[in-house]
Amino acid sequence: MNKTEKKNAKQIRYTRQLINTKAVTDYSLMTIRGNELVYFIIKPTNISVLSEESISARIYALMTVLKGMTELELLCLNSRENFEDNKQFLRTRLDQESNPAVRRLLEQDLTQLDRMQVQMATAREFLVVIRLQNEKQSEIFPYLNRIEKTLREQGFSTKRAGKEDIKRILAIYFEQNVSTDEFEDYDGERWVVLGE
Repeated sequence: MNKTEKKNAKQIRYTRQLINTKAVTDYSLMTIRGNELVYFIIKPTNISVLSEESISARIYALMTVLKGMTELELLCLNSRENFEDNKQFLRTRLDQESNPAVRRLLEQDLTQLDRMQVQMATAREFLVVIRLQNEKQSEIFPYLNRIEKTLREQGFSTKRAGKEDIKRILAIYFEQNVSTDEFEDYDGERWVVLGE
């Protein structure tokens, strides 16, 4: 390895160390500390349209799952972008702008961002996280299938996160990037052209 390759390898290692990530597998996130994190994505329920009894039943179902499996961890994050910084920038530009045509365009942009934000107002993603440590390979999938079955039996719409889901979760969590459809394994990977 030459100096540049060593430096690049060192930077990759440090970034992964910073976020405690070793690799993303087809079904989990491997950490440097030896944990394997498996994510289950739970589709949220719009409780504003549910009766009080239905809400109580949902709470009881969640309590049942949590009491039955103490190893579960819960994670909630935005699954859509936050436009507040962009809207603040447009408001500032609107205050500074004297050209009526540009002011109208800025107002239209602000209105469009408001519409987009309203459409995404309930864009939360709920995750159940399982930490696997020293599990036998032959026992992992039956264990994960049992967890998924238990969640479904309690009325939760869930799926086990795959590799692309995990990369999207990391992108949202670390950089609030939800506008990309395909996530790179390495930063800048989409710009590399093989054979050049």
